[in-house]
Amino acid sequence: MNAIDLTSGQNVWLILFAIAQILYALTFLVDFYLFSRPVNLVSATTAPPDEASPPILMFYPVLHELEETMRTTFTALARMDYPKDRWRVVAIPNADDRETIASLERLRSEFGFLSIMEVPPTSDATWDVVWKAWDQNPRAYWWRRGPHAQNRDLPPKKTRQLIYALYRVLDETPQGEDFLIDYIDADSCPPPDHFRAGAAGMLKYDVLQAENVAGNLNASLAASWHAFDHMAWDGRKYRHLSADGKHPYWVLGKGVFFRASDLQALGGFHPWLAIEDPEVGMRFWAAGKRLGVIEEPLIEETPLTFGRGITQRKRWVCGFFQSLGRPLDELDFTPVQKMKAWTNFLPCASLWVNALGFPTGVWALTLGFHNAAIPAWLFWLSLINVTLLILTLIGLYVSTWKRTALVLDKTSDRLIYMLKVNPLFLMIWWVVWLIPLWLGFWMFMRDGGLVWERTEKINANEALIRSERRGQASIVSGS
Repeated sequence: MNAIDLTSGQNVWLILFAIAQILYALTFLVDFYLFSRPVNLVSATTAPPDEASPPILMFYPVLHELEETMRTTFTALARMDYPKDRWRVVAIPNADDRETIASLERLRSEFGFLSIMEVPPTSDATWDVVWKAWDQNPRAYWWRRGPHAQNRDLPPKKTRQLIYALYRVLDETPQGEDFLIDYIDADSCPPPDHFRAGAAGMLKYDVLQAENVAGNLNASLAASWHAFDHMAWDGRKYRHLSADGKHPYWVLGKGVFFRASDLQALGGFHPWLAIEDPEVGMRFWAAGKRLGVIEEPLIEETPLTFGRGITQRKRWVCGFFQSLGRPLDELDFTPVQKMKAWTNFLPCASLWVNALGFPTGVWALTLGFHNAAIPAWLFWLSLINVTLLILTLIGLYVSTWKRTALVLDKTSDRLIYMLKVNPLFLMIWWVVWLIPLWLGFWMFMRDGGLVWERTEKINANEALIRSERRGQASIVSGS
């Protein structure tokens, strides 16, 4: 093959090509680091006997939810294999969300484990228990320092509901009594052994996180692509954040267990972030609390349209940027610890690099090793990158195929899903991720994401949860 005659324009292109390959190599290094971390899994089989099982309080924050969506979640909870006198669910709607409250009151007659705690405006006197607790706790740094110090007008979102419920329940609990706190989203459907896994894990760990899987994998092309994010992160990569306690971890915002006393000691939840999940996890880690991962997943539903998925993901991205800024300084992270914390976000932030690195790498390989247009080191780097992507996709697809059996009975349905997430479609989806990345960064720059921009739930998993087979699959996904 003849060498390509390089002009100055081609030199510029070659520099850009080299930058793309170097960036691509860095994304694989981040993945290599994360996958090299050990995994701390929790099994419900080691749960204590019924008489020694800890009490569990599950918070259920809701906003303008369909009654049937909530009924599906409560149907899953009704199958919980745990002593009935040792757990309850507290729904926490806003006091002005009268339609949701009316639905919850009707559901309370069907599900005896359900109680309702309405969350009033922060001007209400019942919030005084929160302000008093934060006044006395130096770890509630957002209350003492920064642009929102002593600001009682907490943003109207899920975190505010969790804060109110936490401190009201703690205020009503006799001194010296402790219990486990769990919380889920409106559409979250835990497996029957969810609480037993929580009780088992707390014998060894301080924080527990259940993995997630979408139940509506084939509802639309958008739902399939959105669900693949859970396949790649929640069900495969996330577990490595447990890391024997040596890596700053995040929690996923539902299906997470804390001891009430630990959460109280650390100041509860930070209200001035778009999502509370990353920051509260890193706050627990900074306090020396270890994470265990519950492999049996919660069933979620993913958005049916790309627009709703982008709305959801831009909020995530905004929260990631917020959590990786000032909170790391407040928690006294060292530079190395900050770098480790950023590796939690970099796999998401660099998805679009695949669309640059892979095709340009293939192009370099087609030119051949001896072509003068490509330096030898860049040819070999391209070869390594292309090889690593192929190996990564093989591992990811094997894991995804296994996890589809958790929610799809028919092999044909599982094959249809795998076709919807073929490599070409994934490249397109990873480029689309640039949109929520940019929108989320723009929200971060404007201190946005402080109003609950909820992801609409449509009761997509009703048939799955009501099925007799639900919860019987036992899948161990690859790590």
